[in-house]
Amino acid sequence: MTGRKDLGDRGEAEVARYLRKEGYSLLASQWRCRYGELDLVAREKGGTICFVEVKLRQTGSRTLPREAVDARKQARLRSAAAAYLSQHEIDAPARFDVAEVYTDENHRITGVTYLTDAFQ
Repeated sequence: MTGRKDLGDRGEAEVARYLRKEGYSLLASQWRCRYGELDLVAREKGGTICFVEVKLRQTGSRTLPREAVDARKQARLRSAAAAYLSQHEIDAPARFDVAEVYTDENHRITGVTYLTDAFQ
């Protein structure tokens, strides 16, 4: 049986591949600080820093993956992103994206939906 952490790591790897294919530069993955974890940090072609929260769900789930990124989670991500920008001395526009990764009943990835500027 596939573990939850393994599934999450596979989902993040799939999103990282997607981002690279779209021309993003990957800056960090699973970056941790006292406020929590940033799944992926990437730089868009134009220079915008993108903090990407990856959420995985089985196709047909009752809820959308994006629904798990509630106001409380968004606040933690904002704090972690501020810490990342400060620690790396980055002064650039930033935004928060959500990547929804879908799997089938056998835990095979079946698709990715990428939501740009998802906290608006």
